Amino acid sequence: MSSERVAVVSGGSRGIGRAIAEALGGQGYAVVVGYASAADAAAEAVDAVTAAGGRAVAVRADVADEADAAAMFDAAEREFGGVDVVVNSAGRMALSPVADLDLADLDALYRTNVRGSFVMAREAARRVRPGGAVVTLSTSVVGLRFPGYAAYASGKAAVETMTQILAQELRGKDVTANVVAPGPTATDLFLDGKDQAVVDHLAKQPPLERLGTPGDIAEVVAFLASPAGHWVNGQVVRANGGIV
Repeated sequence: MSSERVAVVSGGSRGIGRAIAEALGGQGYAVVVGYASAADAAAEAVDAVTAAGGRAVAVRADVADEADAAAMFDAAEREFGGVDVVVNSAGRMALSPVADLDLADLDALYRTNVRGSFVMAREAARRVRPGGAVVTLSTSVVGLRFPGYAAYASGKAAVETMTQILAQELRGKDVTANVVAPGPTATDLFLDGKDQAVVDHLAKQPPLERLGTPGDIAEVVAFLASPAGHWVNGQVVRANGGIV
């Protein structure tokens, strides 16, 4: 029997998700790269995982759609023999004061970030093999409470609670469930709509005095996904350089 570990990474074509896929590839994983629409970026991510030392296939999927989510797991089982690690990195951002919030934006955000996390977690709970791990992505803004982030942070707060309950529900299966909550991280999703002054201000917030990188977050996820991180369970890791 092969000792190769297999990961499903949603949102794996860009930003933090792609960095996670590459990091897992560097540890010898076979990776299913889930993506919403950017087929070219997904193909590049597959190439990057392969170059890092892993194997990979790309699967187009809306994480909030049950059939699409199941298709990613089906691909992992068909191509690589099973699923050991699930990382739900797919997400969307909508920034607005509560008073001005467009409820259509709220519905779209919750559909991807909250429903999508539940759909992925449900599939993971049914299919991840013993010794495996589930990692969801949140945000340190859940604790920092930046103005304008109410929709995004409240959805991620739901993800944190769901994941910690999932860890309890996985009792006896030898599967962990943890959350990684990045702080300000230099991705297109984060930088979009922010001027340089805002970016510079946020970069000064951590004691380390810089923005995080996708690689910073990916290394934390890769540790939690690995056998070395298996004793960490039911936790929220705020990977933010020390912002309080």
